[in-house]
Amino acid sequence: MTNLSPCPLECWLPDLRRFGPVHPLRALLQRADRLEDGASGYLDGLAAYFQCRDGMPAAALTREHLAGDAGDASWLNADPAWVQPDLGGARLLACGQLQLHMDEALALAEPLKPVFDDAGITLEISSPDRWHLRLPSSMSLPDFAAPEQALGEDLYEHLPRGQEGRRWRILLNEVQVLLHQHPVNAARRARGLPPVNSVWLWGGGALPLQVTTALAGVISEDLLLLALANRAGIKVQPRSAHTVSGAQAGWLIDLQDLGVDDIAITWWPLLQMQCKRQSLRCSFASGERWLYRSWHRLRFWRWVAT
Repeated sequence: MTNLSPCPLECWLPDLRRFGPVHPLRALLQRADRLEDGASGYLDGLAAYFQCRDGMPAAALTREHLAGDAGDASWLNADPAWVQPDLGGARLLACGQLQLHMDEALALAEPLKPVFDDAGITLEISSPDRWHLRLPSSMSLPDFAAPEQALGEDLYEHLPRGQEGRRWRILLNEVQVLLHQHPVNAARRARGLPPVNSVWLWGGGALPLQVTTALAGVISEDLLLLALANRAGIKVQPRSAHTVSGAQAGWLIDLQDLGVDDIAITWWPLLQMQCKRQSLRCSFASGERWLYRSWHRLRFWRWVAT
């Protein structure tokens, strides 16, 4: 999936197992051609559409997209997170998307900045849900797990390992102590919202000099996907009924972050109309891929057989 043809129209969808047998998309797949599996997961899926020379430096890409000042510095995401203690340790329940306002984010970050300053690191609040660390160019980074790898799992199983990771584990512990009794979190609990009691470190690296893709454009609300598209110099559009209805061959419609019911009710009718005009390649977050061509609607025997 690394050398995608500019045709047909692409649609990136959630894990196939989430689509029940009566979901309308299943009828499309019954008439489509099954392709070789592609990449699975969020970051690998992005890497299949966009090629960076040195991995996927999500922090530098999103910082550049939001603030335009990534430069040649090294960056690390420190996204606000919700960690829930349990009998076996603690679980990462959310990373970003915690309904934070900017004033809340700035207030939460205020006591954290001196901790990072002492380590020679600058904490930048790029948006309420996206916090970034500007690192010294000489600082080496251990392997950090992406949020998709750790969500719902034991936090400590996904912290950086070894001596190189030790300093980051200590920093994270200090951050959690400071956030635990923060008045912003007390106010959030009173409103029935989860606390921001940790940060999640991931996506380290420097801004890639070049990002390449075979796509002509993307329709998405995903920050990292939009950052990659802008870096690659292709067109981007917000996700709406108008843009999805008008998408052309070579474009990517990103629906992988949506619920399957939302896709069935809101987006499936638009995709169905697209399938009457042009070919559609459906790529699922779990790796499965199908190609539907407009003439596949004549494969009535497949429908009857099922």
